[in-house]
Parts: sequence; C-alpha cells; structure tokens
Amino acid sequence: MKRLNLHVRLMGPMGEPETSTAAGTTATPPKADTAAAGATAAPPATPESSPSRTASLLKRLGRWLERDHLPDLGDLRSLYEASPTDHAASKLARQWADRYQAADADERRSLLAGLVRAGAECAPAHELNSRLFRRLYAQSDRLGLMVELRADMLRWRNQVAGLAVLEQELAGLLSNWFDVGMLELRHINWDSPASLLEKLIQYEAVHEIRSWDDMRRRVAADRRCYAFFHPRMTEVPLIFVEVAFAEQMAANVQALIDPARPVDDIGKARWAIFYSISNTQRGLRGISFGNFLLRRVIEELLTELPRLKFFATLSPIPGFAEWLGKCGGADIQDCMADKAARQALAQDPRAGAQWVERLRAAATAQADEPDEVGKTGLRLAAHYLRQMRGGQPLDPVARFHLGNGARIERLNWAADRSAKGLEQSCGLMVNYQYELDQLDENRARLAAGKPRLSRGVQWL
Repeated sequence: MKRLNLHVRLMGPMGEPETSTAAGTTATPPKADTAAAGATAAPPATPESSPSRTASLLKRLGRWLERDHLPDLGDLRSLYEASPTDHAASKLARQWADRYQAADADERRSLLAGLVRAGAECAPAHELNSRLFRRLYAQSDRLGLMVELRADMLRWRNQVAGLAVLEQELAGLLSNWFDVGMLELRHINWDSPASLLEKLIQYEAVHEIRSWDDMRRRVAADRRCYAFFHPRMTEVPLIFVEVAFAEQMAANVQALIDPARPVDDIGKARWAIFYSISNTQRGLRGISFGNFLLRRVIEELLTELPRLKFFATLSPIPGFAEWLGKCGGADIQDCMADKAARQALAQDPRAGAQWVERLRAAATAQADEPDEVGKTGLRLAAHYLRQMRGGQPLDPVARFHLGNGARIERLNWAADRSAKGLEQSCGLMVNYQYELDQLDENRARLAAGKPRLSRGVQWL
C-alpha cells in the first residue's frame, strides 16, 4: 500500500508527497530487439493516404496482431505522421492501445521502445509527438490509459533511450487535460460506495489504513475526507486529504488515528488538522493538485463549520533521518546545547548516523516529553527544515506546505512511533499552520530564502 505525507494528505500526516514506486525491468526483452533488428525504414507518410496504402497497412496490422508480433516501425511511424483523419493510422492506434492495455510489463516496455524508435526521425518532433498522443487518446477513449502510459514512461525513461522526450510531451498534455478547473471535489464518508472506500485503503500513502474499522473511523462524523475527481475518470480519486477536528493543535498522530478513539463533539472544535494527503496516480507526478485541494477544502469547512478558527497540518518529515545520517559532526555541532559536546562532535564523520540511532531509541521509549536527547532532536529537525536547495526547502513535505504559504509552527517529539515514522523521521512530526491572510507574505519570504518559522521553532 502506498503512503504519502500530508502536509496540509492533503497529505499525510502530511506529506506531499510521494509514494512507493514499482521496480522497473532492466533488461530489454528479446522480442523488442528482434523487432528492432527486422524493422526497415519506411518513407515518410503523406498527409493523405491512398486507398492502396491504407489496405496494405491494415493487412500488415492484422498479421502482427494474429502472430503476436510487434508492429513494424514503418507502420508505427504513421501514428506520428499521418493526418488526424487517416483511417488506417486511427485503427492502428486503437489496436496499439488495446494491446498495450492488456500487456504485461515486459511487453509494455517493448511496445514503448518500438514507439520511440519509430518516431526518432520524425520532424517537427514537438508537433508530431503531440499528434501521436492525441491520436492514441482519441482512439482508446480512455484517459486512464494515458496516465498509465506516463507512469510506465517514468518507470523506464532511464532505460529506454529517447523515452524521456516522449514522457515530457505527454506530461504537458496531461497538465492541460487535468486542469484544476475541470476537477470535481467530493466529500467521502461511510455511505460512499465500498469500491471507492477500497481505493482509499489502497492509495493511502501516509498512514496505512489497516482495517475496515480503521476506515470507518477516518470518515466518522468528527472527520472529513475530500478528494478530487476528473469527469473522465469518475471512479478514481486523483488526490485526497483526511481532516480531523480538535480543540487544540494536534501533536501525536497515533492518538489522532486510533480506531478506538471516541467520536468527538465537532461543535467544540476550533482547529482543523490535515493529517494525510495522498496522490494516487504516479502518471500525474509533477502535476500539482494539492494546493488547490487545500484551498477548496478550507472553503468547504468554513462554510460548514464557521466556528473553526485555525488550520494546520500534522505532517511527517520524510527526509530528516536520511539527511541526518549523512551529516558529519561539523554539520550539526551548533545544534548541541553543551559546549563540550559541540567540541567532541567536530571531528566525528559518523556523528549524524549515531544521532539517528539515539533519536530512534529515545522516541521508541514511552516518554511523551523530550529528555535532553529529544530536545537535541527537535533542534536538529528545526535545522533540517531550514535547509534549502535550488531555492526550495530540502524536505519534500516542507517544500509543499511552505510553497503554499504555510509556516512552520511547531515540532513534535515522538509524534509518530510507527515503523515508518521512526525510519524516516526518528518519530518526529511537524505542524505547518495556514493563516489565510498571511499566505502571500509567507510565499514571498520563502522566495527570498527565508522560510517563515514561529517563534517557538526559532528559539529551539
């Protein structure tokens, strides 16, 4: 099951972040090599096909389907070059899409490799690549297949030469086809179709949904779950966010998602806590829905519950342990409260890795309040969240929420003692707070390289 981080589920508790990836096939199947070796270059297709050429192409199409061979590169070139109304090219596109949809991973990789080779010399590349994908979409009449196609391209773009160019072209088209203005926001609850609830269980990327009782609690009367849907993919949530309500800002995700937790009186709530945001489609990676989802959800919540005053996340810090594990003593010595400890760390190249183990051990203990080790962990996490690369926060969840205009409000010790929480962030979590009248100012500060932190975090 995939996980995601929330940051405002829309992340989890919040993370934008992303998710599990499937292992890619590394060897090109012999079938693809055979097809490449036997292919002969075909002359460029003219915009309008003659009846004899159309009949010849349809005849060859029938042969490669019947004999389970890959299509000739010359035939595939017509998918790029033939006019949009070319009957033979349209039929080939339909058959290619049907075969791709039914294929296993090895055959899909071969089909993609053949597609790349067929279009290698087509020009102008941008125009004809776009024509290829528009033709495939029109003939398959399935937007979901185009999303799957890009997911596979992302999987194999470093193994199949030239595939990255096609992937970028398809990404641009998908960005237009999934314009946020076309998306529908839906409230999901226990009365929603079971098939939809099963998809939430499958796609939850931040905090695993372990049972139907767990699922029921996450959509109970004191919780909300919202998702974006596309009108051509009405049964598949593209991204969804889980929301809890509280009288105070939440500090522990295990307490928040405990299936045995009693249903709270929503009338007393002043805080809306976004604790999980999950993107469900790898093929839509890089196409941002999360910021729009959060805005829409906040609008919905204020309409329904006007007594709400505050909006914050309870988010993971997914890159913290990895970053800390690579730090030498000189990188983190300023986070030590004791002067002697700072001096002792200066020459220790494994200091960061040692602190990772110390923090995990301390967070696993049942003390909710941080001891000296825990306080050092909070300072280390605050130092990490300030790190920038390429003008953006180093941590992916911080990048999402700070980019949306939130501020780093509070760090929480031992807030996620799950195996995943200990592995990625030594059990620490962070609250990002959204103050609607400060979003633009906070984004401007981030652009200047100075992410907004609360005083409590600044003083760590």
